Order: sequence, then C-alpha cells, then structure tokens
Amino acid sequence: FVGTTVAICPGFNFGIGNIRALGGGVNRWDVFNNTCNVVDGLTTNINPCTQGIFACSPPPMIFNGYTNTLTGLRYACRTDANSGTCGGTIVSVC
Repeated sequence: FVGTTVAICPGFNFGIGNIRALGGGVNRWDVFNNTCNVVDGLTTNINPCTQGIFACSPPPMIFNGYTNTLTGLRYACRTDANSGTCGGTIVSVC
C-alpha cells in the first residue's frame, strides 16, 4: 500500500483558497490547514476585504492577512510558489 500525503504552504499555518462562485452572486473562500482540511472560511456576496476575516492589499488585491474566526489570532499572508492545491482548489496565499 502506497499512501500519499497532501501538504500545502510549507512553513505556514494556513492557506487561503481561490474564490469559488456558489451561484446567485455568492462566493466562498476556504481556509485550509497544511493538510488540506478546511478549518475556516468566508461565504459572502459582498467584498471579502470588509468582513473582518481577511485583510487585503491595494490593487492588485491579495489577501495579506487572516484572522481566525474561532481564536481571534491574526496571521500575515503572502503569495508563495509552493502554495499548492487542495481538492482542486488553488491555494492563492499562505
């Protein structure tokens, strides 16, 4: 038996997936731990940068901060060449 290990964002606590359109103008951003489990996220039909969970850079906009909705801890985010994918969702920042 050969197992595979899925890992994203080496050296980081979390990765934020690209936008997923859910229909009706509603979008979802998943926050993954480094083994691709969804541990947090945001579902909204308005600007994700004004919802308190993600901090955003000036254009071209990226998420440059994440506030864990369970613990309130804040994390700095940045793009990373080794971010990877989780279940077909591209991880945009770590």
